[in-house]
Amino acid sequence: MNNNDILRRLRYTFDLKDQSVMAIFAAADGVATQEQVNSWLKKEDDAGYIEMTDIEMATFLNGFINAKRGKREGPQPEPEKRLTNNAIFMKLRIALNLQAEEILDIMSLAEFNLSKHELSSFFRKPDNRHYCECKDQILRNFLMGLQIQFRPKTDA
Repeated sequence: MNNNDILRRLRYTFDLKDQSVMAIFAAADGVATQEQVNSWLKKEDDAGYIEMTDIEMATFLNGFINAKRGKREGPQPEPEKRLTNNAIFMKLRIALNLQAEEILDIMSLAEFNLSKHELSSFFRKPDNRHYCECKDQILRNFLMGLQIQFRPKTDA
């Protein structure tokens, strides 16, 4: 999945308006203009489409954490230069304050089942022997489950 797809899905799931997206960037001490947000939300084949960088997505996710849970004391975390699906999954888990059981319930809403052990492997450090790379399919199903949970009246 690319960053633009993730932004579009999160924007839809949480019913974020353009102003809200810009406020989320501001919550992480970042800046996003109306034109940037519009360009990121366009489809790949539309004129004016701009691909969202990993730093921009990391800034958005850090701001999403701050918006959902409040800013933490001290210096804000620096946005990652390189984002993986595991990092995106972890940031969403933190922002939404989800426990393992809640994530598994969300995944089951999308008719995708994981064990608790499989899930925990995505949140380990990459040098841990039980670490597992989060594939696009898993992140996509998690985002679909979030959509079903937070916008239940839509067709999935």
